[in-house]
Amino acid sequence: MATVSYDKLWKLLIDKKMNRTELREATGLSFNVIAKLGKCETVSMESLIKICDALQCDISNIVEIVPSNGESQ
Repeated sequence: MATVSYDKLWKLLIDKKMNRTELREATGLSFNVIAKLGKCETVSMESLIKICDALQCDISNIVEIVPSNGESQ
């Protein structure tokens, strides 16, 4: 089963000189959602849209689907 990676999100935050607390405040997301992002767990599409809106970016700029071993993308 493929997994999700938010490495692009963390790199984008660095580029924008933002930390996770500032992201949470800008999006109105809960601590739990931010924690799930940090653990590369799935979050709702609504949460991802809020992040994209706050950072003025596309979803492909913050999330990546990583195929399991042996799967092609």
